[in-house]
Amino acid sequence: MKSGVTDPRSIARLRRTQKMASVTDSRLPPSQKDAADQNFDYMFKILIIGNSSVGKTSFLFRYADDSFTSAFVSTVGIDFKVKTIFRNNKRIKLQVWDTAGQERYRTITTAYYRGAMGFLLMYDITNQDSFNAVQDWATQIKTYSWDNAQVILVGNKCDLEDDRLIPTEDSQRLAQELGFQFFEASAKDNINVKQVFECLVDVICEKMKESMDGDGQVSNQKDSSPQDTSPEGHSGCVC
Repeated sequence: MKSGVTDPRSIARLRRTQKMASVTDSRLPPSQKDAADQNFDYMFKILIIGNSSVGKTSFLFRYADDSFTSAFVSTVGIDFKVKTIFRNNKRIKLQVWDTAGQERYRTITTAYYRGAMGFLLMYDITNQDSFNAVQDWATQIKTYSWDNAQVILVGNKCDLEDDRLIPTEDSQRLAQELGFQFFEASAKDNINVKQVFECLVDVICEKMKESMDGDGQVSNQKDSSPQDTSPEGHSGCVC
């Protein structure tokens, strides 16, 4: 053997070890595998922001791990997951940050806006306060992020139609005023979760293409590093 191991018992142990390593790797959550994967063309930093309890964490877990739990645990500070996708003939690694919505964490979370190429600004269609806060969140994006950051307004929990307080038309109107694209989605029923992220990635890629056509420069390519940032269903897109 190329490894220089010739003893039959040593060879058997080596094969068992390799098999165990393979099994262990196959049991890793998709987001952990993606985090270790260094084979990609671009890496995009994306933030999910909005009031507390609108479903930001559930939305991220549905997208990254295809899992959902009804148990509510408020995010403390900030957390992130990584997912690698193929889009526009490119292998793109998404570093998606889940931010706490409480006011006391605002100073911490806004520090992560720098370098973000996209935002999912989320509200709860059954919560009027979360919708009223959208304008304030949009102002924070404008204040703390770079000028070309792309934003999608997401009305989450559209599975709770009987409890709806925010008409779709009002959200569409606000999104148009702010210059954002708009989706209604549900992390629980997996409605438009994948579509929201794909739409955001497509818009970011389009802006990158325009940037390259304009001045030959593009940011957040493969040489971007995590250290720079550290710490089928119903379509509601107004594109």
